[in-house]
Amino acid sequence: MSVLSVGASERPAREPSFAEFVVIIAFMMALGSMSIDNLLPAFGHIQRDFGLTSANEVQLILSVYMAGFAIMQLFYGPASDIIGRRPTLMIGLVVFSIGSVIALFAPNFELMLVGRLVQGMGAAATRILSVAIVRDRYEGREMARVMSFTMMIFIIVPVFAPAIGSLFLLFGSWHAIFVSMLVMAVGIAIWFGRRMPETLHPEYRMPFSVSRIGNGMKRCLHERATVGYSTAIGLMFGGLMAYIASSQQIFETEVYGLGTMFPLVFGMIAAVMGIASFVNIRLVRRLGMRRISHAGVCGHVLMSLVMVGMAYWFDGKPPLILFALNLAACQFLFSLTMPNFNTMAMEPLGEIAGTASSMIGFYTTILGTIVGTIIGQAFNGTVLPLATGFLLTGVLSLIVVIWTERGRLFAPHHPDPAAVIDVGH
Repeated sequence: MSVLSVGASERPAREPSFAEFVVIIAFMMALGSMSIDNLLPAFGHIQRDFGLTSANEVQLILSVYMAGFAIMQLFYGPASDIIGRRPTLMIGLVVFSIGSVIALFAPNFELMLVGRLVQGMGAAATRILSVAIVRDRYEGREMARVMSFTMMIFIIVPVFAPAIGSLFLLFGSWHAIFVSMLVMAVGIAIWFGRRMPETLHPEYRMPFSVSRIGNGMKRCLHERATVGYSTAIGLMFGGLMAYIASSQQIFETEVYGLGTMFPLVFGMIAAVMGIASFVNIRLVRRLGMRRISHAGVCGHVLMSLVMVGMAYWFDGKPPLILFALNLAACQFLFSLTMPNFNTMAMEPLGEIAGTASSMIGFYTTILGTIVGTIIGQAFNGTVLPLATGFLLTGVLSLIVVIWTERGRLFAPHHPDPAAVIDVGH
């Protein structure tokens, strides 16, 4: 039976438990992260195999992937509102698998970039559908709690992904990494197809209509919270993309020369993001999304300012321990903001969750990719470009949040926990 037929024709015998639901959604989101992070140790190998002259050029593997990821998000959301979440996800996984095969057998770097573009176009479905499915079933602080659970599991992937990539390189080549991506995509398709029901509310299913899709997109643009928090997400995501793109050069080769220790340091910093997601889970019901996320973005600006000062003080190469701790603090605060910003951006748009998720996903990803590429390409053998990028994106995000909230930070809009909406029961 094909992947498409699993998704389209089989209904699960029993709906997943809360824990299984969270894990399925986390693995959907993790496919995109895995497709980035486990390639990081292979950058040097890919550069040598394709005869590239600059290490910065290899960063295009990430930029092209994210470009495809951004563009196709405009398709998957409206499609899922029309034909449903399940078949739309299966289409995306098939596209991702095709891209994996192209990259796996690419005879030159240009064709590899084509494969990565197609991979990103397919992986976009996992990003859009994971958020839309969670929004189908939950809202308010409960949605933020579910997204934090999901992010906590999702962040485990970058902890181990570079080490897994290094293991493949130890016993094979970078080609084996693309095989693992293909296997993961097929596994998610089978698991989701057998266990996850269609979550789209029957009354929210939209007949195909260009005008209706256009109206849904206009609705997104008219919601102040959606525009503001999406912009803040995109800016801060740009800082994260710059870090991921230049992390191999910073830790493994040019700045600290850690070599094979790179996956360990990268994983430890990623683990801090998982801890932050757990903290958010524990606090979001009690304190609310705005208090936590506003404190997170303010703290991120402060820690970024410390990073810039440290970079200047040590001529762009601060001691590894100090830099890693500072970077971990920034990532911790970043993880306190993202699930809550995403929830607040989606909150007014429950009846068009698919289209809204597409618009938000496209905008935040394309903004983050552009910002991250600019910062990443500025890498000059020091940590100063990254530190400066963190500070600028953090300050701009804070300004946008202040505009969104009309100058009132830390003010909860929903003092009582929102009721859970579970259409499966």
